[in-house]
Amino acid sequence: MSTAQNGNHVKVHYTGKLTDGTVFDSSEGREPLAFTLGEGSMIPGFEKGVLGMAEGDKKSVTLPPAEAYGERRDDLLIKVPIDQVPADITPEVGMQLAVNQPDGRQVPVVIADVSDSELTLDANHHLAGKELVFEIELVEVK
Repeated sequence: MSTAQNGNHVKVHYTGKLTDGTVFDSSEGREPLAFTLGEGSMIPGFEKGVLGMAEGDKKSVTLPPAEAYGERRDDLLIKVPIDQVPADITPEVGMQLAVNQPDGRQVPVVIADVSDSELTLDANHHLAGKELVFEIELVEVK
């Protein structure tokens, strides 16, 4: 039986958890996740976890932040004058927004702090800085 290698198109079922057991994502009840190994479309540690698996194999991998969504970065905390917030938005801590980049892309952010004069927006991924545990089952290798 062949094992999953870079360049293979694979399908996996997975459950992603925090180290305290809290599930943050799962393919349970959905179609398996399909991707090509080595293209970089998945977080590095997840791809490494799938490499070498054979169809039907199941395993658990624990990823440090560097192999997942990276460490939290202070340079991704952005101060914005409160008068730049659209009038129809009442900013609250925890609110999710999208910030438009000069190239037209939108970046998701969360309001981390609100004062009378400015907002602090956090552009870190919500799983940045966290160790993640993935239960992976390789369903198909092509």
